[in-house]
Amino acid sequence: METLSRLLVFMTLFSGLVSGFALQNLPITSFEEGYTQLFGDKNLFVHKDGKSVRLTLDERTGSGFVSNDLYLHGFFSASIKLPSDYSAGVVVAFYMSNGDMYEKNHDEIDFEFLGNIRGKEWRIQTNIYGNGSTHLGREERYNLWFDPTEDFHQYSILWSDSHIIFFVDNVPIREVKRTAAMGGDFPSKPMSLYTTIWDGSKWATDGGKYGVNYKYAPYIARFSDLVLHGCPVDPIEQFPRCDEGAAVDIRAAQEITPSQRKKMDVFRRKHMTYSYCYDRTRYKVALSECVVNPAEAQRLRVYDPVTFGGIPRRHRNGKHRSKRSRVDGTESI
Repeated sequence: METLSRLLVFMTLFSGLVSGFALQNLPITSFEEGYTQLFGDKNLFVHKDGKSVRLTLDERTGSGFVSNDLYLHGFFSASIKLPSDYSAGVVVAFYMSNGDMYEKNHDEIDFEFLGNIRGKEWRIQTNIYGNGSTHLGREERYNLWFDPTEDFHQYSILWSDSHIIFFVDNVPIREVKRTAAMGGDFPSKPMSLYTTIWDGSKWATDGGKYGVNYKYAPYIARFSDLVLHGCPVDPIEQFPRCDEGAAVDIRAAQEITPSQRKKMDVFRRKHMTYSYCYDRTRYKVALSECVVNPAEAQRLRVYDPVTFGGIPRRHRNGKHRSKRSRVDGTESI
């Protein structure tokens, strides 16, 4: 009875939707307090302030770190500065996973940053898996309205029992609402937060056409403002411990304000280059959580008429590249 009562309280904390969530006011977690090195030996370096981390990829190895705790829902964020110059094949990942615990039915929520050849921009890929549903790709890819190698920018994941939202600099770029038809495909088991840099030469840039060139190494990704603001899972009781402050913030963050939604619509219309929801070569019928937006669909059909329009492949036109601009919710982007 006590466990049921606690569960009802926990679900109630996440059921309300309120607005006005302030990302900038969240507590920063030091590396020693919140994380453990995952791999990479000396390729992981923690700065003297204890709150900034440098990850390096070189000929020997990549590097990475992982949260000390498992979480069931929360808000997770980092300010990241990506490697500059030639970065083809390089993957920087900021993601949640429980693959070490559930090898055949793991969950994931991914931010992946995909490097590129000199003169071309980094791309962002987001994806989710639930209960090992890797056969159903839910990828989206985007260009950015800034150069992510020049300065730090904030990348955030909001995960509740009903929503997953990806943010860039407090602009929501993707929202996934849980549907009954998704079933176990919606991530629902406790996960750890991972941050890594590694060699993705086989797939990351143009499907593996361009790989990592180590004459440009070391590749350095820098991280600061690390936020672990969620509900850690007690390793013995296997039940989330969520303090009132975190619960209030999470249920606030899962409501996208009208201003944020306008910015998200502009971002997706201008900067999204791929979405599984519109990929007619993979899915003849869109998956249940997909909300088809006519403006997004039209832009993607122009961008790639074969993938998104069902037009037979005859010749390939050059990809449209829009000028980098600020996402401020206006049509001037």
